Amino acid sequence: MIQNFKIYAYPPPETLSFDSKVESLFYSSLIRSHFITQNPEEAHLFFIPFSFHSGLSTRAVAYVVGNYRTEFIYWNRTLGADHFFLSCSGIGHGADRNVVELKKNSVQVSCFPTTAGLFIPHKDVSLPPLANVHAPVHAPASKSSSYLGYVRYNWVKESNLMEQLLADPEIVVESEPSDQLTYEERLAGSKFCLFEYGPEISAIGEAMSFGCVPVVITDRPIQDLPLMDLLAWQQIAVFVGSSGGVNEIKRVLGRVVVEEYEDMRESAAVASKHFVWNDTPEPCDAFHMVMYQLWLRRHTIRYAEREWA
Repeated sequence: MIQNFKIYAYPPPETLSFDSKVESLFYSSLIRSHFITQNPEEAHLFFIPFSFHSGLSTRAVAYVVGNYRTEFIYWNRTLGADHFFLSCSGIGHGADRNVVELKKNSVQVSCFPTTAGLFIPHKDVSLPPLANVHAPVHAPASKSSSYLGYVRYNWVKESNLMEQLLADPEIVVESEPSDQLTYEERLAGSKFCLFEYGPEISAIGEAMSFGCVPVVITDRPIQDLPLMDLLAWQQIAVFVGSSGGVNEIKRVLGRVVVEEYEDMRESAAVASKHFVWNDTPEPCDAFHMVMYQLWLRRHTIRYAEREWA
């Protein structure tokens, strides 16, 4: 992949802005990378460098795709199936042919967690979230944990569950933002870090790097986890519903502690290395893992020239 993968980027608009820092970092890393080719005939995928920001109308999206369809021959060869675009907010459904093909065929690279209903599993890709802190590279192979679970002030929003967590002596809940040193100490000193599936789950990579096994509280299957093609998430995180409250959560965690905790903790710490975003990309970091997922999606149906010329 490193040597052979080639991407042709369409000419960008005069101004290009994104909703988030991680989008901007991915874009700048891609454009500066050796994956970019100036020869579209050798490209495996085509990148649409457009600001699919949260306020963009489907009409504007259709206009951009229509321009690429008219000015270049590459879209019509696969109806956009070998194209990808960057959008944290996601693209909604529309009646225009250009929007339909973009939504159905092209790969959407989104932020995690993605907008509900705007992510297509097995086709789209979610970016590993940008971490605020990360454990040292040479973290100890084992650790002694002071607490069973740790919840930061905004990781769980459901009020009844939060009340139960606050009342449990084995679980540390920070009800207010803490200083960075305390935050890192809590991550390093807890067996599990509890997240309700939602925007705050973006800290999952930080928890993993400190050996704090993520516990994802959700009542539905999650299909947009970062690097889902590459990581065995069941081996690095615990998934549990909210209906049983804190007693059910602790029952599940107790079983994990007895049967598989050390393996999960070590696997999570190793996997966290793939969540690191570098200003200059390095092997196996977040940028290269996203690129590998795109590489896996390069096999598209290419119609014979006589069929679309």
